[in-house]
Amino acid sequence: MHVPVMLGECLEYLAIRPDGIFLDATAGLGGHSGAIAAQLTSGFVIANDRDAESLALAKSNTVEYADRIRYHQGSFVALREALTANGVKQVDGLLADLGVSRYQLTEPARGFSLMADGPLDMRMDRSQGQTAEELVNFTSEKELADLIYQFGEERRSRKIARAIVRARPISTTGRLARVVEEAVPRTTRLHPATQTFMALRLAVNDEQGELDGLLQAAPDLVRTGGRIVIVSFMSLEDRKVKQSFQALARAGRATMLTKHVVRPTPEEIRDNPPSRSAKLRAVEMR
Repeated sequence: MHVPVMLGECLEYLAIRPDGIFLDATAGLGGHSGAIAAQLTSGFVIANDRDAESLALAKSNTVEYADRIRYHQGSFVALREALTANGVKQVDGLLADLGVSRYQLTEPARGFSLMADGPLDMRMDRSQGQTAEELVNFTSEKELADLIYQFGEERRSRKIARAIVRARPISTTGRLARVVEEAVPRTTRLHPATQTFMALRLAVNDEQGELDGLLQAAPDLVRTGGRIVIVSFMSLEDRKVKQSFQALARAGRATMLTKHVVRPTPEEIRDNPPSRSAKLRAVEMR
């Protein structure tokens, strides 16, 4: 079952108005979008996602609120198009949950999971872009090591990159996971390839570039008095969100609503373990 992360906190910081217009920039499977729509009367929520397959599932998961949800496929850098397509200049609140959806992680054919064998794809939008297989097989050893170190924060990146290059060609997630596991021993409960898989996913989908685009666009998409709420899962992302929000506050464009990062409750972590690394930050536009 899909469980949206920090749902109560997201709704609280968005300060939902029944007649408001909201943008869920990462609709995923529709958990947050449906919950926002449930609180609306004359307003609506624009449910945006770059993954067409996730968006199709979101539609079926939120069918009871279909009259209050407008679906749009697009990346962060094209969020203005999502508003324009719905005749909107600014919204009352923008939410972005930067985590990977459960569907992407558990569907082997998508190539995100190291726990189930599948094609080494990892693209959120399967209609375009380089696959993880192409990245793994045609990137130089040094570039691969740098990528795994920078995006995965993996200290053993050089050893892993060397093992990957020696094992080429690699075409499945299972094969890649085994190559990494053989190169670096397991030292924690986490699979040794976890950070490598995360790094490849970030690179394939240009997630850092996309986040930069979101942080640049969001302040102009939200009206005065509107809220921006972002949930991140990696220190790399949280750092960018924090610095962007602080810059908005210093420039007098926004008020910080979260003096310190907000984390999920112990109860939520117990009931929904994937939420354990979530970090929420929010601002109100001036």
